Amino acid sequence: MAHYFEERPATASRPGSVTLVLPDLHLKLETDSGVFSPERVDQGTRILLESVPPPPPEGDLLDLGCGYGPIALTLASRAPRATVWAVDVNRRSVELCARNARTAGLDKVRSVHADEVPPEVRFRVIWSNPAIRIGKAALHEMLTRWLSRLTPDGAAYLVVQKHLGSDSLQRWLNEQGWPASRTASRSSYRIIEVRAREAADPAP
Repeated sequence: MAHYFEERPATASRPGSVTLVLPDLHLKLETDSGVFSPERVDQGTRILLESVPPPPPEGDLLDLGCGYGPIALTLASRAPRATVWAVDVNRRSVELCARNARTAGLDKVRSVHADEVPPEVRFRVIWSNPAIRIGKAALHEMLTRWLSRLTPDGAAYLVVQKHLGSDSLQRWLNEQGWPASRTASRSSYRIIEVRAREAADPAP
């Protein structure tokens, strides 16, 4: 499964498509091998999109680990005046997300590699189905990097399966100073809301 964490997947391209149907949205998305969940929209992603509160109408919003874009495009559809940063380390994912945003006419999606977000950008909200399987140390490093860039009134919403450590992740977040609480639970998935630190660390 580790191939979708690679910057340039060695897996041969096998283009496909999936359909994302939500109460307020219907999108057909291009997919490919070497990216996360190419054959269907992952259940955790769907539960996140059906459970989170509406995003802020303006400002900079983040989809962390965008894949081919179901979260980023939903954010952009629900907050058309906001700038949505769709971030991934996988170049194939970044390209797919950009194409899907263009096809959907969502021109305020900025699909970029994780190292290409300008350092001064701060996020009013982060939505993410984080790559838990990269390992605890890498996951903690990734979350520290991006949660530190929340605005003072910002919040992140993470979907994590219980058996992959949602409860221990919530404890770790609180120990690190990010107030974290469970806001929804469904089909073994947990939605964790994470608030900005009161005195946020400078972004790395």
